Amino acid sequence: MNNSDTLNKLRSLKLFGMYHAFKTNLEMGKTEDYTPDQLLAELIEAEHEDRINRKINRLIDAARFRYKASVEQINFHRDRNIDRTLIMRLAECGFIEKHENVLITGPTGIGKSYLASALGHQACALEYKVVYWSAPKLFTKLKQAKADNSYVKEMTRIERSEMLILDDFGLQPLDAQSRAMLMEIVEDRHEKNSIVITSQLPVSAWFEMIGDKTIADAVLDRIVHNAHRIEALGESMRKSRPRRVEENVYE
Repeated sequence: MNNSDTLNKLRSLKLFGMYHAFKTNLEMGKTEDYTPDQLLAELIEAEHEDRINRKINRLIDAARFRYKASVEQINFHRDRNIDRTLIMRLAECGFIEKHENVLITGPTGIGKSYLASALGHQACALEYKVVYWSAPKLFTKLKQAKADNSYVKEMTRIERSEMLILDDFGLQPLDAQSRAMLMEIVEDRHEKNSIVITSQLPVSAWFEMIGDKTIADAVLDRIVHNAHRIEALGESMRKSRPRRVEENVYE
């Protein structure tokens, strides 16, 4: 079997990492630089790395992030009150293993959504399942799902995620149906999986925003007591950045 046949078989078997590594070595005339076991080891390593990268890309696509964000691009200017040490620790994603939550609050435009998305991308890179939702859109989606009998499917997708990002929480008071859905989500995830919440409202205002004393008590008891809290400060970053840069830092 010649090299062309080998490449065709690697591609037909969907061994794309091995295919590209072997093809590159052939084109650069490097195959004779390796012993057979060295070449095999390099091809297997290339395949392993390719599969991990494809899995990470699938996780990122499935998460449906609002922004393409990275921890490396977070603005840690002291006026923003974002603790670099805390963020770097959260980026290790140990809080997911411990089923802890992250609450990010601050004024509009300060970069809360970007920060949450950066943690989400980091979680995907470490092969965790992440789901991103704008809170108002999520509750609208779930109400529609109730009507077309896809509610259980949508809730199962949320429940199976190891990190749920609930963005723009509290933009408007919750109605009875949204409160019940929030309670179900929080109850399903309590001490099982993590929630990352961003909100313009301080945590102290969430009780009133949720609206029902019993449900508010239950929700806040489950998400606040084991949460890492980030209270960002400062003016909107929309005022200080050109539009083409803002796309990755806006809420």
